[in-house]
Amino acid sequence: MKIEAVCEYNDGGYLIYAGNLPGAYVRGATENEALAKFAGEARAYLRWCGVCDLPADAPEVEIVQRRESDLQICDADSDVLFDSERKPLSEAEYDRLKLLVLKSARDFRRLYDSIPNPDISGRAPRRTFYGAVPRTPREMYEHTNSVTSYYTGAFGLETQNVPDIYANRMQALAELETLPDFLSDKVYTAPDGESWTMRKVLRRFIWHDRIHAKAMWRTAAALWGAEVKNPFHFV
Repeated sequence: MKIEAVCEYNDGGYLIYAGNLPGAYVRGATENEALAKFAGEARAYLRWCGVCDLPADAPEVEIVQRRESDLQICDADSDVLFDSERKPLSEAEYDRLKLLVLKSARDFRRLYDSIPNPDISGRAPRRTFYGAVPRTPREMYEHTNSVTSYYTGAFGLETQNVPDIYANRMQALAELETLPDFLSDKVYTAPDGESWTMRKVLRRFIWHDRIHAKAMWRTAAALWGAEVKNPFHFV
């Protein structure tokens, strides 16, 4: 297996994406530290996708794009647009990615619903560039769901979030599909200046889910063990 990676970095760390596994990512203080995590991330991602015949060897990683960022990479603040995300989508590609985006939301909710008490956390309080880091599973769920309107807002849409993450994701995709030529290679500029395409927003939904699902699962599993479901196959 070969991973076509996109590297976003600065003095604060490295955030490296698997361009051909939309939403898969690794982080590290150094590039080598991040790259060393790709084998585990790729295997977890493929299990999540339902791939049974997993590759025995660690993936070959080729960095196809690098971008130095002035954002808080160490806290997964990101705005990179992949070169590959500037390409138009076919209907078949969109349908495949849409299914993954919806599966991600459904599995996020499944994980959350398995937690006996979503208001308990063993995590210490911490603050980043955007304020207090979500500590409890409920805070993580609400934060992950809340970015939906931000993502659609980048395309000039005014989405009113609903509490259920799966229903909210369905609503967001339906609104995005109303855009003229939504499968085209059009690049949208958000109010904050960030560049977006349809490929990027689909990848970002999955990526953002994975970040907070991993934190949620680790937080809850530390308290309730195997009682907490692990639909993303994190280890």
